[in-house]
Amino acid sequence: QVQLVESGGGLIQAWGSLRLSCEASGRTFIIVDMGWYRQAPGKEREFVARISESGGTSYADSVKGRFTISRDNAKNTVYLQMNSLKPEDTAIYSCNLGTYWSGGDYYGPVWGQGAQVTVST
Repeated sequence: QVQLVESGGGLIQAWGSLRLSCEASGRTFIIVDMGWYRQAPGKEREFVARISESGGTSYADSVKGRFTISRDNAKNTVYLQMNSLKPEDTAIYSCNLGTYWSGGDYYGPVWGQGAQVTVST
């Protein structure tokens, strides 16, 4: 079983920057794709960004040009660099391991516990 541990959330002023990290740990596995989702108060969870095994990325329109997703395969870690943060970015950000390979089969998804990001005016 793979587990995800997130870090890097917090309180930041508008136009500031934060970096979220998500480390995957567990028995021998290979990450296929990982991503970030967020849920603001009173709203449904929404897609933020995703990175594939080959490094291909995709972003929600609302964060394009401001957020960057990256991964360090040696550390089994995915990052979300968030720049030019806006109050509407305030949400709980959750890491998602979409698919991973282990012991000859594919598994997933797995969710992290979530990290609160609060952007003040």
